[in-house]
Amino acid sequence: MRLERREHRPVGLTLAAPLIAVAAALALAGVLIAIAGAPVLTAYGRILTGAFGSRLSATETLVRATPLILTGLAAATAFRARLWNIGAEGQLYMGAITVAAVGSGTLAGLPGPVLIPLLLIAGALAGMVLMLVPLWLRLRFSVDEVVTSLLLNFVAVLIVSMLIDGVLKDPLAFGWPQSQPVADHALLPKLIARSRLHVGLVLAVVLAVAVHLVQSRTVFGMRSRAAGLNPAGAVFAGVPLGATLVKVACLSGGLAGLAGAVEVMGVKGYVTTDLSPGFGYAGIVVAMLANLHPLGVVAAALFTATMFVGADGMSRDLGIPTYIADVTVSLSLLAMLVAIFFTQYRIRR
Repeated sequence: MRLERREHRPVGLTLAAPLIAVAAALALAGVLIAIAGAPVLTAYGRILTGAFGSRLSATETLVRATPLILTGLAAATAFRARLWNIGAEGQLYMGAITVAAVGSGTLAGLPGPVLIPLLLIAGALAGMVLMLVPLWLRLRFSVDEVVTSLLLNFVAVLIVSMLIDGVLKDPLAFGWPQSQPVADHALLPKLIARSRLHVGLVLAVVLAVAVHLVQSRTVFGMRSRAAGLNPAGAVFAGVPLGATLVKVACLSGGLAGLAGAVEVMGVKGYVTTDLSPGFGYAGIVVAMLANLHPLGVVAAALFTATMFVGADGMSRDLGIPTYIADVTVSLSLLAMLVAIFFTQYRIRR
């Protein structure tokens, strides 16, 4: 028996890979649930109920999915061009703190219809700038961007911590380091009254569609795919590799920075060092589950958010640790990597 690379990846197998990966992850996680002493089907039923069983839980699941869509798009866009952006977490924080600084400063007096787009753009620009640092190091000194983008996550969080404990600290937050809140008229409108669900969800879905169209129907999309498939061949064909990667980095970092902006303007209203429970890292899982497809990112983000939100209800009802959700999402990533491998190779006797 030997492995043979497929000349063409079957469309059906490629589409089925994420479903197979999720099913395998749920089956493996079910073993752990059974070991914990709970009925597996009941536990998964509690997850669905906890995530969509009420108006409150359903809106909270969608709120959790919103930044995951944006960070998932950030990772998928970069990975497709073989630009390994592991720094979405730091880019998210830089976008968030930039929004807090601009939205609580002298520009806070601008009317809402002007201030809201301005803050979203400012957050995206902050994410772009942070992503351009590891790309510059790669292009100028051949430094691996996996390491530099990952390490910049910690740098970004430390910068945020310094700012919210210093010049941007809210004087009314006694004993708790948080930034000054953005102006009330700079907050994103709610989609449903008396809930936290905001128009950031619509923005994230629209951006997923826009990224798909850009990647599939523009010259830039073709060049970024070529850069990912075969960089040397792309250069030989006349693709300006450096310029293409700069555009990819701006798009990827901008999406991650926008996730931070949306989280501040739509949910929190201010910045703390625990603003993100790992949205940037979870975005990598979302991107891989989606097989780097922008539209698939929406479904993958919804699945991930369902697991995280629903696990709380399962834990309360059955006494199972909420870490089962983290295990399931992690297993989904591993299963997806295996599934992707077998879409590219087949076993020959």
